[in-house]
This record gives sequence, structure tokens and C-alpha cells, in this order.
Amino acid sequence: MKRVLSMSSLLAVGVGASAALWLSNKPNRIKAETLLRDWKRKIMPTVYQKSEELPIHKGGHPHPDDIEDNKMVDEGAMYSVQFYNEKLQ
Repeated sequence: MKRVLSMSSLLAVGVGASAALWLSNKPNRIKAETLLRDWKRKIMPTVYQKSEELPIHKGGHPHPDDIEDNKMVDEGAMYSVQFYNEKLQ
């Protein structure tokens, strides 16, 4: 039996072969890498853009009425004291 390739299969093979042929040239690879890097920067925020969210206003200064946060800070402080005491002994 003969198999007939569908039009979409032929199109996919053609696009893949064309891309492989185009990327075999080093300047074209550099262009493609630059283009993909630029797209990535536009789509995903960089570390520098995230740093604009700083400073953290609440960090290290729990509100006296925030019981859960105070409890977490207290447990964290107790852990470091316990760790220090175990190392000292």
C-alpha cells in the first residue's frame, strides 16, 4: 500500500527543512538567538523589573496586632537560639 502524505505533513516537513537550512548559517543563528532573547524579555519580566517592587514595607517589622506574623517571628527567633545553644554545647 502506498501512503499519501497529507498537506499538513508536507508543510511541516518543508518548514522544518527550511528552518534547518536557514539556521545552518552562523549569522542567521545569531539573529535567531537575538530575536528569541528579545521576545523572552518582552514576555517574561526580568530580575531588574522585579526589583522595582522593593523595598518590602512589612519585612522584619510585624504589626503588634498580627498574631500569626508575630508567632512566626517568635518561632524563627527561637530556632536560631536553639541552634546556637546546641552548637555551643
